[in-house]
This record gives sequence, structure tokens and C-alpha cells, in this order.
Amino acid sequence: MILEKERNWYGMPIVMAMALLAAGAADGVILKPVANMYSRPSEEADVVSQAIYASHIGILEERSGWARVRTIDEYTGWMQAADFKRQEPGGRAYGSSGRVAQVNSLFANVYREASVTRHQPLLTVPFGTTLEGTQEVDAAERWIEVRLPDDRRAWVLRGDINLDPKPMSLEEVIALSKRFLGLPYFWGGTSSFGFDCSGFTQMLCRRRGIGIPRDASLQAKWAGAAPVERNDLQAGDLLFFGESKITHTGMYIGGGKFINATTHDRPAVQISDLADPYWTKRFIAARRLK
Repeated sequence: MILEKERNWYGMPIVMAMALLAAGAADGVILKPVANMYSRPSEEADVVSQAIYASHIGILEERSGWARVRTIDEYTGWMQAADFKRQEPGGRAYGSSGRVAQVNSLFANVYREASVTRHQPLLTVPFGTTLEGTQEVDAAERWIEVRLPDDRRAWVLRGDINLDPKPMSLEEVIALSKRFLGLPYFWGGTSSFGFDCSGFTQMLCRRRGIGIPRDASLQAKWAGAAPVERNDLQAGDLLFFGESKITHTGMYIGGGKFINATTHDRPAVQISDLADPYWTKRFIAARRLK
């Protein structure tokens, strides 16, 4: 049976998510598999973050086909207006029906009918995307019907989704992290199409049910984590690196290793050795989630 709790892609109740996006901001829902957020309203600007399909944003300002938006982690940036759909004030928010199908494959194809051969997928969405189910289903069924944010009906394979998403244990999160090995590094990336360092650790913490800030420097300062000495590291601790300031983060997985999205050696999610001189020289701090 599809989960009856109302949740969005962060795994928090949709009511709570909407409250975080309040304070005068109109609500929108993302229509692209991954929507870039820019530092200014131009594709020539740098990407500061991303929002994934069907997630909610607050619309703070609109200008000539662009909007300054805020994501649920309180990050702001400029997004093309075509990348999201404005939701009517007082209307039912997407994903608030209580029927949730959360993508647990690295990527999931969404089809116009319950067939992989009749037509090409309507779109491919990343890990963590939350889709709104249209009916109660038996978990043994092969196909699940969903309603998309643009109101189209579509189908996803049961094997690509989790009908009962729950916070993971630390051991489960470490195992999950290794599924992303080899995925590309992308500056500002927050999805399985490409992560940056802090987007990756933020996603892993979110799977534990813990929402941490977006940037590495803010994660290191966050009050929800306590300092840890390097010789006292435990699996799950967040590690922070840089030269004059913190510019990189990863998650310690034990045995002197940590997993991170980095451009060192190659631009990809990879397991690195804390004893590597490159990382030893740049190590600044470690934090343990409270």
C-alpha cells in the first residue's frame, strides 16, 4: 500500500515543507528532472544549486522569464520560469494526497502507459524524486500509476520506487552511498545526474532523516553537529577540507576512508583515503551529527 503520510522529496511532511517555504513566497513545483539555480537571471551565470523533479520551491521574485526561488533547505537562486509550475494559492500542493512513491533507483523512467516498449519514456527522474500515487496498490504489482506535477497520468516500474520511505540507519546510508560511486561531479549538483561535494553529503544525511545546510562551510558551522577529533572518527562523521577556508566535504565510512563527490583524480563520486597527502594537507575539521 502506498505510504499514507504526506511527504515531499526531503522526506518531511508536506505541511512542514510548505511552512518552510512560507513568509510571503508563492509556491511552485519543479517540472524538469533537474532544474538549475543560478547566481543571477542568466544561463551565463554560475550554477549555485539545483532542485529536482516534483520538489517544492518558494517564488520570491519574477523577472522576464526568470524567478528568484528558495528551496526547502532555504537556499536561494534564479531559475527559468519554464522549469516550474506555479501552484494556486490555497490549492492542494502536489504530493499532499498522502500517496507517495519515492524513487530509490539511481534513475527512473516515467512512461505514458504501463509498458517499456510502446513509447519512449516521458522523462527520466533522479534518485529521491517523490511522485504522487493515484490509487492504493498492492506492493506486488509491477506498475504504479502516478500523477505528475503537470497533471498528466503516468506509470513507473515498482522496482524503481519505494512505497514506504523511512529514515535509514547509518549502516544503510553508508551502503547506499556506495551505489553512487562513479556518478559525475557537477558544480552545484544535488542529484544523481551529478552531485557536488556538499550536495552529496546533504543527500546522504537527508536519507537519515536529518536536514543539513547546503554548503560545506555552513555544514561545518551547523549547530546540529558536534566537533570530532581526527583520531576519534566514526563512520558517518562529516569531514571538511580546504586550504585557507572550508571548500570541500565528504562522509567518513571507516577504515581511514571517506566517500565524496570530488574533482580530485577524476570528477566523480569516489572513495578517498584520508591518509592521502592531498587530503591530509587539506583536512580542517570533522563533525558528528547529534
